[in-house]
Amino acid sequence: MGITDFEDMKAISRHTRVLLGIEEPLFSRTITLPYRDNIGLFLERKGHTGVKSDSLTFSEFVQAAGLQDYAPKITTPEENEALHYTEP
Repeated sequence: MGITDFEDMKAISRHTRVLLGIEEPLFSRTITLPYRDNIGLFLERKGHTGVKSDSLTFSEFVQAAGLQDYAPKITTPEENEALHYTEP
């Protein structure tokens, strides 16, 4: 895509997460908390290439990983803009 500005990359990532309805990964998150949302974990797994990754389905991933049903707190784009407003 040719994007080199890190702030632009962060904005694109934020808007993509909003569109997909997944949580922002917090790198300071403690391991004592429950797993993140299943779709976010699934997309991380699908980010790799290969035959296994290409053929993996969401339901297979949830079953194989032994994950519970999880309903992430999805906010509206307006709420997200209020929380993460950046100057254009």
